[in-house]
Amino acid sequence: EWNSRAAQNAQRWADRCTFAHSLPHTRTVGKLSCGENIFMSTQPFAWSGVVQDWYDEIKNFVYGIGAKPPGSIIGHYIQVVWYKTHLLGCASAKCSSTKYLYVCQYCPAGNIRGSIATPYKSGPTCGDCPSACVNGLCTNPCKYEDAFTNCNDLVKGTKCQTEWIKSKCPATCFCHNKII
Repeated sequence: EWNSRAAQNAQRWADRCTFAHSLPHTRTVGKLSCGENIFMSTQPFAWSGVVQDWYDEIKNFVYGIGAKPPGSIIGHYIQVVWYKTHLLGCASAKCSSTKYLYVCQYCPAGNIRGSIATPYKSGPTCGDCPSACVNGLCTNPCKYEDAFTNCNDLVKGTKCQTEWIKSKCPATCFCHNKII
């Protein structure tokens, strides 16, 4: 879903004309942290070409394994297909007569260590969201982010009855039947 705040953040960074990632604390939408893809060219590109360039890293990706051969660049592809990302904002800037910078911010961020080889769940299209599926994509995202990767285990004992658990594991506590 297009997000104007993510687009504003992307524009702010594109306007700096720096071919490097912005600082993580500048890539937020509400309480969500956002990932970022950047692309630079010597001529104007259509957005479809920019995103296709990032997606084409799939040629170096094997589901369940990750980069193949090891060390290949796949991070842009991983961010484009990350299962949990549901907000997107992009912007571009003409930096000089021969330099164009394109920036997209994806919220929440993808490319989580330990999950790079599985950026989405394998299985039938919309298998986890049959009643919330549009064009082969689940449309029931969770609006919260857990602070810990082991929230499922933490919640088992307390069942989200403490304020601490609710504040640290809001996705696990409040996003039943949603893509977390």
